[in-house]
Amino acid sequence: MGTFHTNCKIENPAERQRSALLSKLLVDTGSEFTWIAATTLDRIGVRHEQKEVSFVMANGGHVTRRVGFAIIRLDQYFTIDEVVFAEPGDLMLLGARTLEGLNLMVDPARRRLVAAGPVPAASPTQPRLAAARRVSNRSRRAKAA
Repeated sequence: MGTFHTNCKIENPAERQRSALLSKLLVDTGSEFTWIAATTLDRIGVRHEQKEVSFVMANGGHVTRRVGFAIIRLDQYFTIDEVVFAEPGDLMLLGARTLEGLNLMVDPARRRLVAAGPVPAASPTQPRLAAARRVSNRSRRAKAA
């Protein structure tokens, strides 16, 4: 598929005016999390919620990093997600969970992100079926008693 980069904006969810524009963020569907420079996250006031989270790197090595929450915006799309406070030497990545939250997918032929289409949801008939089953079960229990 190859690799490509994108630009996005990251915001502090508690103080949205505190934000940073990020350029050349590597789109990496093999990474679960989005990795942003710790200096950037600290500068805009993103709090780390977890310390010492363990990660397995692509080369098999293990590292621990802080993790917090941030709003990620890409064009008209946005989501809130966990982000890793990347240290010097770490790649800056837009990970799979953020892509899912943004409802974007990779177009490998054009090497860009595109809308993933309608978001799957439960069928509206499912709650009615569950309610009908409960009524039916109550009727059976009443007849048995």
